[in-house]
Amino acid sequence: MALFIGSTIYRGSRYGRLHPLSIERVPAVIDLSRALGWLPASLYRTPPRAKPAALTGFHTPAYVDALQRAEAAGAVDATTRERHGLGTLSNPVFPEMFRRPATAVGGGLLAAELVATGGVVHNPGGGTHHGMPDRAAGFCYLNEPVVTIRRLLDMGVERVAYVDIDAHHGDGVEAAFQGSDRVRLVSVHEAGRWPFTGLLTDHAGGAAFNLPVPRGFNDTEFAMVLNEVILPAVAAFRPGAIYLQCGADALAEDPLSRLALSNNAHVAALRALRPLAPRLIVGGGGGYNPWSVARCWTRIWGEISAQETPDMLPEAARAVLARQVWARSGRPDPALLSSLRDAPREGPVSDPVRAGVATLRQRMRAAA
Repeated sequence: MALFIGSTIYRGSRYGRLHPLSIERVPAVIDLSRALGWLPASLYRTPPRAKPAALTGFHTPAYVDALQRAEAAGAVDATTRERHGLGTLSNPVFPEMFRRPATAVGGGLLAAELVATGGVVHNPGGGTHHGMPDRAAGFCYLNEPVVTIRRLLDMGVERVAYVDIDAHHGDGVEAAFQGSDRVRLVSVHEAGRWPFTGLLTDHAGGAAFNLPVPRGFNDTEFAMVLNEVILPAVAAFRPGAIYLQCGADALAEDPLSRLALSNNAHVAALRALRPLAPRLIVGGGGGYNPWSVARCWTRIWGEISAQETPDMLPEAARAVLARQVWARSGRPDPALLSSLRDAPREGPVSDPVRAGVATLRQRMRAAA
């Protein structure tokens, strides 16, 4: 069965008026899915908030305590800011700064339980892949993918494949599973973009296949990477579970990257990965254009739950997109308000992509 994890904690929660996460994301996906008739109560699950004890398997007790204290006080001192990365421009103090990420982690833990005997779960509030054991980073206060994958391993899943198609490299996840023989990480991300990790030569002690791609990375190039790197790397690992970090910031409209994918690439990745393991968890991640992220993750849920995507949205769904707001000026292309499926964004395959794929293919053959 396919299930969706959501919570009211995301509704109205803002990192700050001008922060990239001032937009609605999970609530927009919920409302859009419901407007389409895709999210009946029988498929919706509300997660518990992860307790500190569940977080300290990866995060340090001192950090979890500092995060809770910061939320309660609504402020941090200079020492806490310096040590734990709280109260910064990227990771500001805001009213739900512990409860919201702890709920996202609770969603990941619930997802692991729900797929125990097989299945697919969408947890769009998850995918927070930059969080480090002792500090917040890159808008991520807690690292939901790490805690979720650790839970899958603790439940007896022998091997987990983590596939990350966010525009930014999942440095926190890679740091957590450095050298692991039970977790394989495959990441496709923009070259030369923060956090400036995930180089082609970075193997994470044998656990990772990293492919940094150039600006303008298009659907044609993604299809090549999917078929020649992602799928062979995952299939050869024979995972018992796959975690797909489905960041929407690799889409052409996103303000925090310079990649050029359509949301067809995300759906293609989901379709291709789904048969490769009995358990699949799909998290959210980046995505900072309110219309493109809502459309992408709603399409992902539609694919997971075997829905037929309409060519044109019904009035109730168009109304959900029309009421989204953004601190940036301007309105979106009309197609972003009337449909879910992007037009293909195809193009030539660049030399850096060809060279990167060839390097990783050679590495795969050597490891076989």
